[in-house]
Amino acid sequence: MKYVPLGRSGLIVSRLCLGCMSFGTPKWRPWVLDEDQSRPIIRRALESGINFFDTADMYSLGVSEEVTGRALREMAKPDEIVLATKVFFPMGDRPNQRGLSRKHIVQACEASLRRLGVERIDLYQIHRFDWSFPIEETLAALDQLVRQGKVLYLGASSGYAWEMARALSIQERERWTRFISMQNHYNLLYREEEREMIPLCVADGVGVNPWSPLARGLLARPWPAAGVADTARDRSDAYTRTLYDAPSDKEVVHAVQRAARARDIGMAEVALAWLLGRPSVVAPVIGVTKIEHLDSALRAVDLTLTEDECRSLESPYRPHEVKGLDRGPRQGGAVR
Repeated sequence: MKYVPLGRSGLIVSRLCLGCMSFGTPKWRPWVLDEDQSRPIIRRALESGINFFDTADMYSLGVSEEVTGRALREMAKPDEIVLATKVFFPMGDRPNQRGLSRKHIVQACEASLRRLGVERIDLYQIHRFDWSFPIEETLAALDQLVRQGKVLYLGASSGYAWEMARALSIQERERWTRFISMQNHYNLLYREEEREMIPLCVADGVGVNPWSPLARGLLARPWPAAGVADTARDRSDAYTRTLYDAPSDKEVVHAVQRAARARDIGMAEVALAWLLGRPSVVAPVIGVTKIEHLDSALRAVDLTLTEDECRSLESPYRPHEVKGLDRGPRQGGAVR
């Protein structure tokens, strides 16, 4: 395994981050693994050298944090791993149970600490930017958590570049703890982040750890003849079809398939290797439900694509609508 700093920070992470949304309870989503099924994958990740683990409070409504926390406490040394979680999405249907107000951030962080069974969170990320409250309230609350020792580093996920730039500027002006990472929607099927967010992160030393690096599995297998894959997740996850519905997507998948066939390797390895070679990309967040998925991702870390291969993978792409920034209905309060 290779290790690099996350952005300009001193936090050293593996080049792959194990996403833990698939660990928790199938009561939340039918494709989610329960605790007994999750543990072998977490163990294999640790044995392979992965030290970066990402979850969120809303995954399985807290059960993912519980499962991930128990496994890592038993299998790993806390000072050797980087444990990340996120806050924003609803944890209930009552007021103050979602969003990025000071109240929800503080109570959500304390709840995550309890579920994870740790004294501090290594990387605490806003799962989205919140239009319902002044950004200053959010950033001040996050800085407070760092000063209290409950959180070590801060990150963001899936916003517009202007939102990220404004947040970084306010953090610098107020001398508040700065975002060191951006977890955004970025892969061979969705490259709109290359327009503004990626250049911003490169210029400001923000590490990028993209979610859905394999486009929810579409880049890991040939394009289905029927146009829709028949997997447990595809059958229950309509969100995939809202993210990837451009006519050019099929041609990109075909390009990945040709490149993989030429090297006699898996398509997932090609797609991940391309992403790992992009500017500012530190550690794609890989979601796996089988050991072989993890092993395939591990092989990609040591795979370097040629310039010709990269051109062939990139050339079919056509501009997309901006997607992956879903935030749900606004709450009451000022809209910025």
